[in-house]
Amino acid sequence: MSADQPYASLTKVGQQLGVCRHTVRTWRQRFVQDRIAGLSDAPKSGTPRKIQDQDVEKLIQLTLDSLPEDATHWSTRSMARASGMSQSAVLRIWRAFGLRPHLSESFKLSKDPLFIEKVRDIVGLYLSPPTRVLVLCVDEKPQIQALERNGTIFPMQPGEVEKKAHDYVRHGTTTLFAAVDAKAGTVIGKCYPRHRTEEFKAFLEEVHQNIPEDLDVHLILDNYITHKSKVVQLSS
Repeated sequence: MSADQPYASLTKVGQQLGVCRHTVRTWRQRFVQDRIAGLSDAPKSGTPRKIQDQDVEKLIQLTLDSLPEDATHWSTRSMARASGMSQSAVLRIWRAFGLRPHLSESFKLSKDPLFIEKVRDIVGLYLSPPTRVLVLCVDEKPQIQALERNGTIFPMQPGEVEKKAHDYVRHGTTTLFAAVDAKAGTVIGKCYPRHRTEEFKAFLEEVHQNIPEDLDVHLILDNYITHKSKVVQLSS
């Protein structure tokens, strides 16, 4: 700026700040009129705020520290009655703070004294397996319904999804045994009519036939009874 032009132009200030000339003019006029106070936010237009910060804090505390007398968890309706707010206001506040009283998760604490060491071993196998080692996660999915749809299947068309007849024929249930190679993303799977020790042993033999003989194999299993039977332990 020169002595003849003590102030930068609106266009130049706008280019430096990434805003338009109108915005620069507005804030400059507010500063000239009210000085520093003019740079603060002006009162918003519209209806004044009805729910204050202390009301939000009270609702959150009520959600976290109490339960309704006639139910196992709060709903938006019951919380609206208890807090005096509208149901939509309760829902907005819960969403803003990530509160979902209708959901719960279960957990189990292991009594195994070597639990931490075992977790470290398993995580280490997943994240950094030794060379020439194949790590497989093995489990089964029982009671899968084997259903056959009746009638014609209409294929997908532009703007239309695939359509199937609602009726079907039951062919009993089946059990899927699967071994997942977490590193490669491949699956060795086979279905059996049941999930006894005999079927699990047969599946392990199927896995053995599908992996290279020069690899050491680590199987990660849960504590299901068929996984710990003597027949399986002796064969492995």
